[in-house]
Amino acid sequence: MEQQPLALGIDIGGTNTAFGIVDRRGQVLAKGSMPTKGYSTAHQYVKALAKEVAPLIKKVKRQHITGIGVGAPNGNYYTGEIVQAANLEWHGIIPIAEMFREAFGLSVTITNDANAAAIGEMQYGVARGMKDFIMITLGTGVGSGIVANGQLVYGHDGFAGEVGHMIAVRDGRECGCGRMGCLEKYCSASGVAYTAEKWLDVRTDKSLLRDMKGKITSKTVYDVALTGDKLALDVFDYTGMLLGQTLADVVAITSPQAIVFFGGLAKAGDMLLKPVKKHLENNLLHIYKGKIELLQSALPDADAAILGASALVW
Repeated sequence: MEQQPLALGIDIGGTNTAFGIVDRRGQVLAKGSMPTKGYSTAHQYVKALAKEVAPLIKKVKRQHITGIGVGAPNGNYYTGEIVQAANLEWHGIIPIAEMFREAFGLSVTITNDANAAAIGEMQYGVARGMKDFIMITLGTGVGSGIVANGQLVYGHDGFAGEVGHMIAVRDGRECGCGRMGCLEKYCSASGVAYTAEKWLDVRTDKSLLRDMKGKITSKTVYDVALTGDKLALDVFDYTGMLLGQTLADVVAITSPQAIVFFGGLAKAGDMLLKPVKKHLENNLLHIYKGKIELLQSALPDADAAILGASALVW
């Protein structure tokens, strides 16, 4: 029987790097991980990564690996570089694709982590067969990948689709990008926790969250909201309002069939997506009303990053 082509998927996160060998069906044949932090230079990191990945390549036989797909913060599809990634220890412009090619002797394709998630969803998940959809990743920040006419939208310089840095609240919270009021300061996991903490200072109603002040996470807010706690429920409604309003504007640009949600905060399910749907529909141009599906990612949590990165190879 002929051997299926394989891809090496590498997801570079701010804390850890996940990697795995994946076939065209999305089956992860072998995988591993290592810390991203602790290497003073990108060259030291790549050398250590090559050593960790070597046993996996040996296990499946190198000649069957078609190429390497890399998802990375601020990864540029056109240049193969990581550009000014705030959550990595090596700053500036890192020619990561070239470094991987030298280390592994294989072709390399790179993009940012949210774009990789979109491609993974299109290849293996709920967006399979869709030509127009938006991927929204809700984690520490808010990432996005926009697929239009069957193609990921990169823009002229590789940095298109930064929905998380659209202004949700004029003159609002200061974002790490230096601007004020970006969506990710409100609709990320950290944004939800921040909203809850701030509201405890200005509201007087009773809430179980008061006993957790200073230690609140988005998971805390979710768990408390499940008890019917009004303040916690209001936090999710506010978050959903801002996300729904912003996505209504994005819909007007690409007219997607669906919006797919992925990441830790997306696990809140209807607690978040019901208010998102409500405020999305309330703010859509009438020609789009009732046409946009809101879906949760079907990629398995443990392998989603690897699958997204590997899908770049195909």
